[in-house]
This record gives sequence, C-alpha cells and structure tokens, in this order.
Amino acid sequence: MDLTVMGKAAKEAAFQLAIAPTAKKNRALALIADELEANAEAILAANEKDIAAGRASGLSEAMLDRLLLTEERLAAIAGDVRNVISLNDPVGSEIDSRVLENGMSLSRRRVPLGVVGVIYEARPNVTIDIAALCLKTGNASILRGGKETFYSNMELVQVIQSALNKAELPAGAVQYIEKPDRELVSQLLKLDDYVDMIIPRGGAGLHKMCKENSTIPVIIGGFGISHMYIDDSADLDRSVLVVDNSKTQRPSACNSLDTLLVNQQVAAEFLPKLIKQIGEKVTFVVDDSAKAWFNLAPTVRAAKEGDFDTEWLTFTLGVKVVKDVQEAIEHMHEHNASHSDAIMTNNLTNAERFINAAGSAAVYVNASTRFTDGAQFGLGAEVAVSTQKLHARGPMGLEELTSYKWVGKADYLSRS
Repeated sequence: MDLTVMGKAAKEAAFQLAIAPTAKKNRALALIADELEANAEAILAANEKDIAAGRASGLSEAMLDRLLLTEERLAAIAGDVRNVISLNDPVGSEIDSRVLENGMSLSRRRVPLGVVGVIYEARPNVTIDIAALCLKTGNASILRGGKETFYSNMELVQVIQSALNKAELPAGAVQYIEKPDRELVSQLLKLDDYVDMIIPRGGAGLHKMCKENSTIPVIIGGFGISHMYIDDSADLDRSVLVVDNSKTQRPSACNSLDTLLVNQQVAAEFLPKLIKQIGEKVTFVVDDSAKAWFNLAPTVRAAKEGDFDTEWLTFTLGVKVVKDVQEAIEHMHEHNASHSDAIMTNNLTNAERFINAAGSAAVYVNASTRFTDGAQFGLGAEVAVSTQKLHARGPMGLEELTSYKWVGKADYLSRS
C-alpha cells in the first residue's frame, strides 16, 4: 500500500470537492445512508467477526461495547448521516464583511481544510461519521481504523465507495488504509505534502504518539478525566439521577463520568442516596475523605495513586469529598479536567465560578456530561471531540472542518 499514491489521489479529490455544489454532496450522503440500510445484514455479520476476534484476544467489555454494532446503532448512524444533509453547508459562507476606507469590500469566506487524516481505534461508526462530515464540508479524507474493527470497516468502506461512485464523486474523496501496519501510521503522519490535518481518536497513547511524530498539525482530543461536583446547594435527589446517567448510560464513552466530587456539607445525605441508586452497578474507588460513607457499598476499594488520573471507561467511579467549589476546581486542575465537567448547584455564583475556572472543552450546570456529542449538540455527527485550545474545542462538526480565506473586492484599486 503506497500512501503517497493515496495522498495524491486525496489532494486531487479535495480540489474537486472544494467546488462541488451542496446538492451533489448531499446526494452522496443520502446514498451512504441508503446503502447502510441496504447492506445492514452484511455489516452486522462482519461486526460479529470483529466481536468474536476481540473476545478471543481478551478485549475488555468497555472496548467490546465501543466496537459493537447493532441494528439500532446502525440505524442511528444512518440517521446521523441524514441529519448532516439537513444542516447548512458552511463552505462559501461569509464569517464577516466590511468596507475599508479605500472602498475595498473585505470579507472572510469559509473554505474546506483540504485533506484530513484520521487515526482511530475500536469505533466502526467513526468511519461513517468522518466520511459524512468531510464530504459535506468538501474535504477529502484518509482513514485508518484499528485492527479490532477490520471486518466492520471493510464493509463500511464498500458502502462509502459505492455511494461516491453513484454520486459521481472521485473515489479518492474517502480512502481507507486497510493494512494495520504501525509503519503506515508513521508514514501518514509525515505525509505533509498532501495531508492538511491529522485527527486522532483514541486513548492518551495514540494522541501522544501523533503529537510527537507528526509533521502535520494535529487536533488533540477525546481523552480527559470527566468530573462532577455536587454543591451544598444542589437538589440532591435530582443530582443522584444525573450522576447515574453520566456514569451508567454508556460507561465506555469518553464523556462518561470518571470522578465525583461531593461537598462535605451534603456528603452524609447524598452519598447513601447515590449508593442506593447505582451501588449494584458501579465499583466505587473512594478517597480517604469519603470512605466513612461506603461501608455498606456492594463493591468498593480505597483509591490509590493514579486512580484520579484514570479515564475508567467502565462501571467504575472515583469519589472524593471536598470542602467547597474552590477545592473541587483545584482537584480538577490537578487531574486533567479537559473534556466534560459538570456542577450540580442552585447557587448562581458557584455556577459561574465553576464555568469560568474549569479548563474543560464542555462545562455543564445541572446536566449530564453525556451531552458532549455532535448529534446532541445539533451538529449532526462529529469527527472528534477536541480538548485542545486552538481552532476547535469540544465536538467537531461542520464548521470545525473549515478554514477561511480573505476575499477583497474593489473597482480596479491599487495601493497608494
């Protein structure tokens, strides 16, 4: 597999996509959604092979859940693609405009990034999400999924290529690196003559490797410890339900709750309620400050060094009792609060203090951390959740896959 050839094909496709009308791009997306439904049986059969291979190799239940496709999940993926069709195409829109004193009309116009390389692990839905968002924004993409999703991705790529052919768009618009060789990833990270941005989706190790080895700009994201602080003013009964949702609704997701911080004034009342609500499902990892309330918890262990820096991705929850919102914020700063963090409170001052101090890409007041998602935010799907501070933060939808160019219009104007 020659990545230089793929890069050249992607760059050529990007030129064609940049001028493709919205209707043509939307037709390709509609065809992808239709093909997903028409080929559901083959896709799910391929996914069963991946699940079987994953179990045989000892993948965790969290990883298997990320890998799993069901009829419902596949239908949701097709629905997300159709939702992208309904969204406004940002390409060609003007961000702002003004007329200069010399008479020139000056504006910034959104344009595609060009070629996007995406490296991801055990999430087959990412293949479709990225293809859909990149096509809508006129970007070509080169995808490299994990070996765990090999059979699923082969079927999904066939769906994409079939749709591109029927929509009369170049095959180079969406390409997939089929071989799992690590060397090919290293080559992709150095393909700066053709690729304009790298987006890794996976664990901290993948992000670190891309950041350290890429000669192409890298969007860092996806990893971060998600916290929730229960303020002394919070409605405790309703807060318990939000904690339950944040932790157990889909614990393998990157926006599921990792650490719960509870104000010492309400710990004695809140923690027994929490144990009653989720104690049969969750393993509690408790700090010394909280252990007095967990004697009756079904599954509990004392926290050790590194636990509050762990993205659990399972039915495990770290718990610590803190003095106030300031101590909660200090804990978050120390333990990589960069993804999704929430406060349960009825105190407006504490809410604003938390919002302003949290360094997270997404901050919530009285809402679950599970909302950090492109579809939930009304962005359609998402290509990644960025936790860096440049260009894009949080779920990356259509606008985050564009740049802009300055456009100046005048009446044969020369500079004096």
